[in-house]
Amino acid sequence: MTNLEEHFDLAVVGAGVVGLAHALAAARLGKRVVIIDRDAQANGASVRNFGFVTVTGQARGEVWRRARRSARVWNEIAGPAGIEVLQRGLTMIARRPEAKAVLEAFLETEMAEGCAWRDADDLGDRLPGQGGVLGGLTSQVDLRVESRTAIPRLAAWLAAAHGVVFLRGVAVHGVETGRLETSAGLIRADAIVVCPGDDLVTLFPDRFARAEVTRCKLQMLRLADPGWRLPAPVMSDLGLVRYLGYADLPQAAALRARLEAEQGAHLEHGVHLIVVQSADGSLVVGDSHHYAATPDPFARDDVDALILDEFVQVFGQTPPPVLERWTGTYASAAGHSLVEAPLPDVRLVTVTSGTGASTAFGLAEDVIADLYDLPQGAIA
Repeated sequence: MTNLEEHFDLAVVGAGVVGLAHALAAARLGKRVVIIDRDAQANGASVRNFGFVTVTGQARGEVWRRARRSARVWNEIAGPAGIEVLQRGLTMIARRPEAKAVLEAFLETEMAEGCAWRDADDLGDRLPGQGGVLGGLTSQVDLRVESRTAIPRLAAWLAAAHGVVFLRGVAVHGVETGRLETSAGLIRADAIVVCPGDDLVTLFPDRFARAEVTRCKLQMLRLADPGWRLPAPVMSDLGLVRYLGYADLPQAAALRARLEAEQGAHLEHGVHLIVVQSADGSLVVGDSHHYAATPDPFARDDVDALILDEFVQVFGQTPPPVLERWTGTYASAAGHSLVEAPLPDVRLVTVTSGTGASTAFGLAEDVIADLYDLPQGAIA
């Protein structure tokens, strides 16, 4: 039983990966941390994604730096927390000459560390049953965990190894400097970090409205074990115009023009292909992107068909049977994240680019360092 009269150094609102990352950064400074979440168990975007910690292709500069740092943290904590790293690296397929040109340009940048080009006939160990592909970029820096189990195990490890206190099934109604009003009573903490995910209306709604933050719905599928194994997640041409590390390169304009002519419906529904594999051999495949203040909760067959169409083009075979379908939502805005200080010693932090698993640990270290007036990198 937690004593609500206890005074904490830091209170974190939200037990998604962003909240957990802030708890870890503070705990590594020796802070006494409490995490408050309205759900009884992990339920939001952090467990409805690929578990793909994507470094390659993240936006150049600060986001890419945070992604690299986050991948290192995942590697540090995976063993102690009992989280299995199921896949390492990335295979980014090029189906068109324009896509190959984007990847060749990418390989000339500083972001290509650990990456290389392979022609199609040299991709056999990365891409079983190739469709019409020219080749692909392979990386070594990315990794994949099973998010459905990784997030609960990370939370359990934070409690056991770092003494982080979890208050689940507790809603936070209000935040002031030094105190939180919750459904379980008043909680006091010297500092507070609010990580509400895509709850844009309960705490500091004016900040989200001013930043024009909305919500994005995605559709995902789990396919039966195809009988082959993927050592690394697979992406394709459509991802090159969504991930800013590629899409911001001048060569991406020609690829986008060709995709608009040949795969307009895919672009209209924000479809790109990511394929990852779980320990039981099943494939997690997605996804799509639809934006609204309150997205409808329903998955559309025509959108799933577009995702699976790209699967066929890349793998050159009929997709295995669909075992599961689900949707997820996350906060979305023009930038990578919203980080504000609405009150003294209070931070509001939301990743608005769907990259929480990939960047949260690096972002959290920066936020906690700022909160405690430490130099950047002090927690790494």
